[in-house]
Amino acid sequence: MKKIAACHCGAVEIEVAGFPTVVTECNCSLCRSYGVIWAYYDADDVRSLPEAALTATYAWNGRHVDFHRCRACGCVTHWMPRDASRTRRGINARLFPVEVLAAARVRHLDGADTGTYLD
Repeated sequence: MKKIAACHCGAVEIEVAGFPTVVTECNCSLCRSYGVIWAYYDADDVRSLPEAALTATYAWNGRHVDFHRCRACGCVTHWMPRDASRTRRGINARLFPVEVLAAARVRHLDGADTGTYLD
């Protein structure tokens, strides 16, 4: 079975090596506004990403990462670092099947202040 995160309309699909068992809810202003919960992956574990034309991007603050959203339905789908040497990727875990997120441990990141986990 393919492990896929898909936006609301299905135009954007991201295949990963495995579903997350731990996800992160960040309290920074952007993540709170987006309402996302992140599943972090090494670049090698992200098996497919959408074509660039399917997403629009937004870069915030230091402009170190591009946040992608579906051009059709607007769902935030993932973030990618701008620096190619950084291998960490963030996939919006809310786009996985509901039972995947329900089974995952949710960690809480204080991205608004200290940058450390609160749990």
